[in-house]
Amino acid sequence: MVSLGAGAVAAATDFPAPPRRVRTVTFSERLAGWTLAGPAIIAMWLLLLGPAFAVIALSLTDWTFGAPTIAFVGLANYAEMAGDAAFWMSLYNTLAYVAFVVPLSVLLGLGAALLIEAGTSLRGFYRAVFFLPVTSTLLAMALVFQFAFHPTVGVVNQVLSAIGLPTADWLKDPNTALYALGVIGIWQNLGLNMVLFLAGLKSVPRDLYEAAAVDGADGAWERFRRVTWPMLGPAFVFVVTISAIRSFQIFDTVAVLTDGGPNKSTSVLLYQMYQEGFSFLRSAYAAAITCVFLAFVLAVTLLQEKVLERRAHYG
Repeated sequence: MVSLGAGAVAAATDFPAPPRRVRTVTFSERLAGWTLAGPAIIAMWLLLLGPAFAVIALSLTDWTFGAPTIAFVGLANYAEMAGDAAFWMSLYNTLAYVAFVVPLSVLLGLGAALLIEAGTSLRGFYRAVFFLPVTSTLLAMALVFQFAFHPTVGVVNQVLSAIGLPTADWLKDPNTALYALGVIGIWQNLGLNMVLFLAGLKSVPRDLYEAAAVDGADGAWERFRRVTWPMLGPAFVFVVTISAIRSFQIFDTVAVLTDGGPNKSTSVLLYQMYQEGFSFLRSAYAAAITCVFLAFVLAVTLLQEKVLERRAHYG
């Protein structure tokens, strides 16, 4: 038997690699790709990008609804907005509403999900009960809350009076009207947040709890702090983002219950846009408010996601 040395083996196997063949895409393959992607691209332009560019273009004009002429005015609408006290009031009310609704709806949704997941019976029933507000028509339920917040016969004041606490005309008092609407927003968002957190809890591996128990984390709080909360990072980021977007879009309850009052205390951005565009017929100015609203929501969402993503653990 002939044995080859290390040098001979290296020399025998040291051959240049064959050149890589670059495959060119044929015209028929390109055509097939565009044909398959075409419907989605057209739908995206018709439903998303097209209307957005149309609103931006409209905000740079002086058009009013029904006017036969239209002229380009540049940033005049935005300059007017910068000096409009009603716009700044609506922006402040929107931010105050979001700051009130988002934290409470997220925490209550997480609490409801943990309680349902820890239960041993009637889980489906409780899930349906908590999720019912999401499927309800908000305009119809607004009438129920209008009765609940009634200053004399409302359930809220009746309960507060029975336990000796002061009552208020919740929807007519400028100091409480926005927070009364916030309670409705929390009630509406809680069910969706609960379902999203339940999905996140289902994805937590069971063996992590067993490993935590071996390390001495036997209590419910220790299991939540060491395992559940870190693994809920992606779900938490998604829930906070969705809750913030839904809260920024508040309009129905304002239009039905308070009409922006009293004294503009519940006038939010979308309601201000509605009034300018459909009550005062100032379509271009309403479009400018819409552009600011969309830009503001996008900026807040991206900032929020960037900050929360750093604290999210993806298993």
